[in-house]
This record gives sequence, structure tokens and C-alpha cells, in this order.
Amino acid sequence: MCISTGEAAFSGTIVYCGRQHHPLHGLIHVLGYQNTAVNLADGPNAMLLHLPTRQLTPRHFLSAGRTGDVLRRMVAAVEPVAVGADDIEWMSAEPQVEIFDHDVYTVLLATDPTAIPAALRQVPLHRRPNLDPDLLRFYADHFPDHTVAVCCFDNADAERAKPLLLWYPPLDPDQLTVPALDSHTGAAPDLDATVPVDHWILLSTDQAPDGWGEPVDYPGNMRHSLRSFLPDAVAGRYYGEGQSLLNGDFTISHRNLLAGDLDRIERLQPTRH
Repeated sequence: MCISTGEAAFSGTIVYCGRQHHPLHGLIHVLGYQNTAVNLADGPNAMLLHLPTRQLTPRHFLSAGRTGDVLRRMVAAVEPVAVGADDIEWMSAEPQVEIFDHDVYTVLLATDPTAIPAALRQVPLHRRPNLDPDLLRFYADHFPDHTVAVCCFDNADAERAKPLLLWYPPLDPDQLTVPALDSHTGAAPDLDATVPVDHWILLSTDQAPDGWGEPVDYPGNMRHSLRSFLPDAVAGRYYGEGQSLLNGDFTISHRNLLAGDLDRIERLQPTRH
């Protein structure tokens, strides 16, 4: 369901990707990511996400504020029967790595994942994970055009984490892709493995016609600065209930999304070298 730097169990993953023309930032993708994490490592752990952009900084991360259930509200919209001070603090930066606090995480952003180990000394000890160099080399080899986010947490923080929300100029505006590679041991993911899935995949576009998708019920007190990045309606699919898929991400073209053809959601693997 995601990649961790140490032993962990993840369940109930909700991933959102929206395509929109923002009044200030132009054509962007907005990503939301949330799961239930159980840290099985002896010490701190981290969740790694590879994001299809070369332009990602702390200012691209959005605070959920009091609306920690925003992704669950999207799930409730597409499947009614489903069970379903927060500002970013800048810390410091290495030449190739940006480091900052966001919600319960200390986040490291790097376009060159091999630069991350040298920056780990900036992470507080109670959140500083052990990183397998082979895992970072995997990202460098397979996602050279992406930004990697290492979201460090400790045991006490994991259960109260709000969803990660961020926006970015995508590498391909017309392909909506969400990270879903799976490895919970700290090692690089096995691209030949079939892995169990437990994912809600939620999608939106501001070019959808009237009547497309399902309207989302947001709280009336949601901050406008957050609401401007969120969709009026979403479409979604659940993958789980004993289902297993070849290890990879989820992706769909904007054209198929506009047509409401969620059967065209595909499993995407990185290019092998």
C-alpha cells in the first residue's frame, strides 16, 4: 500500500488525485494521501512517496487544519455505505534536500534520493529512521524525474496523522498517477511481486461536465485557502477485499477520467533499467 523504511503494517489507504486550473498556480495536480499505520520497527519509521513532479517545496504542502476527515468525506461521497496550529514549519535545508515539519511528520524532499542520508541528521532523533541505501538507489534509478518525499514519524504520532495534502505542477498534466508501490520491510519493492491491496482511489477534474461524479460534503468552516484546492465532485474505486495486484502505482488518463470510465484505471510500473 506504500513503502516504508522499516517494518510496518498499513491499511485503509485513501489516495486522491485531482486535476485543476488554479487561479494562482495554473494547471496543477492535487494529491491527498492517508492510511492507518502500525509501526513494527524497533524505532522511528518513515513513509516514502514518489511524486511526478520536479517542482515540490514546503509551500506546496497544504494544512488540513480542522478538516482532518477531508479524504474520508470524499470516500463517503462515492460510496455512502463505506466505513468510512497546523501550518508548515520550515526547519532547514541541505543543498539537494528540503526538510520541514508538517503535521506529525518531519518531511524530507529530494529530487536526488541518494542525497537524503546526509540530511537525516536534521531529523529529530525520535523520528529519524534507518534508511536502506538500496531503497534510495531504487528511487534514483526508477524515478529520475520525480521528487521523493520521506515522511518521518514515531510510534506516538502515527495514529493521529491527518491526511497529507499537496499540489504540484505535474510532469504530465493529462495523466493522473498516484503512488501505490508496496514494500513494508525497508527494502526496495519487488516489481515482480503480486501484493494485497486495500485502496480507495479518488479522482477529480475541474473540466468535468455537469452531473459528473459525486458531490463532496465539506464542512462550512473549512478555510478558503484549502477549499480552493479541493474538488466539488469526485469519482472513485475501491481495490481490496482479498484482491491482489502486480506491484505498482495507479494511473488513468484525463480523457478516460472525463468520460467517467474508471475501468481504465491501470496499474503502472516504473521503467526497468
